[in-house]
Amino acid sequence: MSQAVPERDEPRVNERIRVPRVLVIDEDGTKLGEFMTVDALALARERGLDLVEVAPNARPPVCRVQDFGRFKYDKKKKDATARKNQVIVEIKELKVRPKTDIHDFEVKLRHAQRFLEEGDKVKITVRFRGRENAHRDIGEERCREFSSALTDLAVVESPPRMDGKQMVMILAPTKKKV
Repeated sequence: MSQAVPERDEPRVNERIRVPRVLVIDEDGTKLGEFMTVDALALARERGLDLVEVAPNARPPVCRVQDFGRFKYDKKKKDATARKNQVIVEIKELKVRPKTDIHDFEVKLRHAQRFLEEGDKVKITVRFRGRENAHRDIGEERCREFSSALTDLAVVESPPRMDGKQMVMILAPTKKKV
């Protein structure tokens, strides 16, 4: 029986349950019915367990007779496995210029392929300097070359758009990381 003060995101336990009537479920998952809170608490104490409020917004609130320490342990393990299985997508940036030569472009293209195969997004940045600002169509063409060369691996998430003195396009992988 736990007497620790619960945190805000934890369910209410035992005496912290303030409603007059609750729906009680026993440790096996069997629905016992609607009880007065004091009677449900006495039932839990009789079995050597805690009364844990699992659905506080239901009418009446649903409480479960179980070991609160075990409940917290299982929740912690479940949250850890959920964190372990989540995929963090990074955005890798490739910077090119409107005058970037074909060989350098191919090198950047191979980098983009590798990033997309690893499941990361790729941000293509075309930087303009001086008189290049007058030829933004060349920068758009560079972005289109990237997207057309990577059509089997990526989809254009954000089309080319100007951001100050640079043009930005974001490519997202089409298939998930294996």
